[in-house]
Parts: sequence; structure tokens; C-alpha cells
Amino acid sequence: MAEVTIRDLRKSYGGMEVIHGVNVRITDGQFVVLVGPSGCGKSTLLRMIAGLEEISGGQIAIGDRVVNNLPPSQRDIAMVFQNYALYPHKTVAANMGFALKMQKMPKEEINTRVDRAADILGLKPYLGRYPRELSGGQRQRVAMGRAIVRNPKVFLFDEPLSNLDAKLRVQMRAEIRELHQRLSTTTVYVTHDQIEAMTMADQIVVMRDGHIAQVGAPLDLYDRPDNTFVAGFIGSPAMNLIDGVLEDGPDGLMFKAGDLRFPAPRKAGAGAGKKVVFGIRPENLALSKTGVEAAVTVVEPTGSETHLVLRAGGRDLTVVSRERLTVRPGDIVHLTPDLSLVHLFDGETGNRIS
Repeated sequence: MAEVTIRDLRKSYGGMEVIHGVNVRITDGQFVVLVGPSGCGKSTLLRMIAGLEEISGGQIAIGDRVVNNLPPSQRDIAMVFQNYALYPHKTVAANMGFALKMQKMPKEEINTRVDRAADILGLKPYLGRYPRELSGGQRQRVAMGRAIVRNPKVFLFDEPLSNLDAKLRVQMRAEIRELHQRLSTTTVYVTHDQIEAMTMADQIVVMRDGHIAQVGAPLDLYDRPDNTFVAGFIGSPAMNLIDGVLEDGPDGLMFKAGDLRFPAPRKAGAGAGKKVVFGIRPENLALSKTGVEAAVTVVEPTGSETHLVLRAGGRDLTVVSRERLTVRPGDIVHLTPDLSLVHLFDGETGNRIS
């Protein structure tokens, strides 16, 4: 195991810089997820840690070694890719032990490591099979087993679950997290799926356009997003974000956006006349007897929850209720936000107003 330290890391292709001075510290044994939309630079950052992309500036250290100029084979890392990259003509055991064989490790040691990894991943019955005889989830376990046998200081995962169906993704998420709890190996995991990030990570690094938007524990990012980008990206359904202005009302501070008006919390630096973005998560907007009038446009029952899309003041809002609602499209309801859970962001910078 080892700490990974990234200092002022930059990556350019010709004159175009795609990673802009990134700084991240991943402590020994931590499970860190790099998350963000396509093109944000998360996979490029992972590939630079792995040594598959050259560094244009800055420094990467694994443990006490700066690895900028070391090839992947000398970085003591193991990577699991989006596609399984298994040798179709080799058995599961041969696939898992191939890297060790190339290192000319004794056959007995290879067999011991392969057996141990197969036992951890539940692959013992499949060691004699070929990849074509396995399901997608089993193939992904083989790819993980190939990484485990190397006993690396750092595991790197590059969107390993994106080729699996929804049910299998949920199962594999749990298996990868359990694997990390067993091995306690420093892990860097890339995904565009914020649900994966929230459920798996000790720490999340949210990336946007080659910059870091915020770093923090999953619930910290959910409860206190630093800016509107993180607020809208973390959470499903996404936070309701509405541009408007604050004004004084008869009962306190109000938020106004066209014909839409909500009560607003008083926060330092946010008084009447201030342009803001009003943020409220769908589960913190309650249906009530009084409040803002809204028309129901979409009803989505999921079983445990009911998701509603409502039209209020010319804007679409999402509400999530744990109750079994009987409303239908076209019905008129009323909304009241939980003032203690309202987020206010600066209307010009998008940054959180504390």
C-alpha cells in the first residue's frame, strides 16, 4: 500500500491544455473516486498516474517515489480497464497469472497467488474455463483477479462497470467495495456515474474541464456543494437550481424568479437585491396545503419513492416523496421548501454563499 500525491499536474496536447494544475492527495489505503462528465479529464488523470500518458508538468509520487519518468511496469500499480482485455485463448488461471509469468516468477508462487485471488473473488470453479464461457460479471472478476495477484501498492480502475447491465453493476459495486475492505489497498477509481461515486468512495474528486471542482467525503459533497456544478452533478435526481434575486418580504427574505417566489434563508453576504441561484434537493421540497402553487406534469412511481416533475412559475421542478401519492398529471399541488436545507449560490460566480 502507498500514498499517492499529485502536485500541480498538467497535461497538454500540442498547445491545448486539458489538465490544469491538479492537486490531489490520496492517503494510504483510501478508496478515491474521480468523477465528472465525459471530457472532464478524469481518465486522462488516471492514465497519467498509471504511466500510460506523459506528464506535461507537475509531479506524481507513489509512496516516497516520484514516478514521473518511470514506465508503468515499475510503478507498482495494477489497472482494471473498461473492457476486460482478457486473452481469449487462455484459461481463467492463465489469464490471471500471465503478468507474473512474464516476470519469470516461480510456478508455485504463481499458482499460490492465483488460487488466493480466485478464492477472494469466487472464481475457484472457473479457473479451467475460457473467457467465452463466462458471463460479463465473471470476466470482470477475472480482470480484477489479474490485478490482485500482482499485490500492487495501488489499484487503478477505469470505468470497470460501464459494460455491465444495471443489476450486475449494483452487485459488482458491492463486490469491489468489499474487496477494498479486505485488502485495504490504495484505490483510484474513475467513473462518470455519480451513484457509483457516492456508494463506493471514501473520498470523491469531482472534475470539470480539467480542473477540480471539489474534493470531499460523499455526504459532505451532497450536503455542502461548493458550487452549482457540484450541486447539480452530485445527487439523483439532481438538485433544483433556479436563477433569481433576493428581496425583502413581509415575513422575511424571499427568493424571486419571475412569477416564482420561495422563502429564503438569511445568509452572510446574501441580502435583498442579490442575484443568486436557489438550490433545493427534490426530497427537501414537500407537498403541502399552502405554499407555491404548481401543476403536476409527470408522475414516476418507483416503488419506494414517487418522483414528480412540476411546473411552477414557468419553471420545471423535481420533487421526490417517500409517500404513495395519488396525484396525476394536470393536478394542482402546493410546495414548501425546507428552509434549513436550502442552498444559495452566487448568481455570477456560481460559488456557495455560506
